[in-house]
Amino acid sequence: MIIILAGGRSTRMGREKPVLKVGEKPMLLRVYEEASAVGETAVALSRNTPKTRELCLREGVPFVETPGKGYVEDVKWLLREFGPFVSVSADLPFVKASDITSIAKAFDGRVSLTGVLSLEKVPGDLRPPTYRGCAVAGLNAVGSEGEEFFELSNPLLALNVNTPEELELAERIARLLRGK
Repeated sequence: MIIILAGGRSTRMGREKPVLKVGEKPMLLRVYEEASAVGETAVALSRNTPKTRELCLREGVPFVETPGKGYVEDVKWLLREFGPFVSVSADLPFVKASDITSIAKAFDGRVSLTGVLSLEKVPGDLRPPTYRGCAVAGLNAVGSEGEEFFELSNPLLALNVNTPEELELAERIARLLRGK
């Protein structure tokens, strides 16, 4: 199962990120189209994201409501409810079905896989979070027996839209990609 995480408070953005548009489409719908092409997909939302819930209802996107107590707590809740799953952040507008497929194929259902990019693959104007010398992407596989890194190849996974500036950058990239 693939679960799109869309229940956060969006404190740095100041408004619900999943409903914000990149390339004339809400980020959540961009991610959902790619994820649902790979397999069964649902959106995890919470009381923090009423507009995202409305979008899911309007578009017929399946969702589950988490307790909304925080990222770690909600992921643990989802693991208890659904068992092992692939997670994709709703604010990862350039994720591709092939990215999701690659981590899903590598996932054994037990050991969690944290999607990362080597820093050499990160475009210079992006400042993704780093951990142990790698850029952390918002694409993971969630299991219950430890954790390993999984190297991804799509450099645009380094753009996790958290701020108005990152939203503006994502929109510029979407325009460039549309022009190709």
